[in-house]
Amino acid sequence: MIVGLTGGIATGKSTVSSMFRQLGAPIVDADVIARLVVEPDRPAWRDLVAHFGEGILLPDRSIDRVKLGSIVFSDVSQRDKLNRIVHPRVREESSRQIALHLEKDPKRPVIQDVPLLIETGLYKQMDKVILVYVDEETQLKRLMERNAMTEEEAIKRIRAQMPIEEKRRYADYLIDNRGTLEETRVQVERIWEELRKLA
Repeated sequence: MIVGLTGGIATGKSTVSSMFRQLGAPIVDADVIARLVVEPDRPAWRDLVAHFGEGILLPDRSIDRVKLGSIVFSDVSQRDKLNRIVHPRVREESSRQIALHLEKDPKRPVIQDVPLLIETGLYKQMDKVILVYVDEETQLKRLMERNAMTEEEAIKRIRAQMPIEEKRRYADYLIDNRGTLEETRVQVERIWEELRKLA
């Protein structure tokens, strides 16, 4: 069983992901893989530098994520280009990791943590979808606190993704992350138990 875990920016998906990991769930994290595939001199890194120029590099030749972010979050065509370079490589590595987990323990659900699970259509390949949810007001507040952004910048980041309310329609399970960590943990434990029974 492959379960997609998603949310919007600043909804607390990473927190929920690590709670699942603590319960023994194998996690395949698209963000971690996305950083891996753009390490210096890897094919995706070369394609990004060829397209965006060496201005996106830090002195150690790694990608300056802040600089690249400011380019792609204000220009849809540049964001599409970034996604076309990075996403296929992320999917390839994710598939490899999922296969390894399933080979090791076929009865244990594998959780694939993907920020753009719904936007990319990847949700169609999942047996179940879990959405980490907070309302947009909470998203905005957390994003501004966490990243020291202006309200305008934070709104631009949130608007670059599918609205969280729309994502609810695709979810088999909803984790409401507006409360305490303990309240979130209770929901995570309940869902993990249910997934293990289903698997």
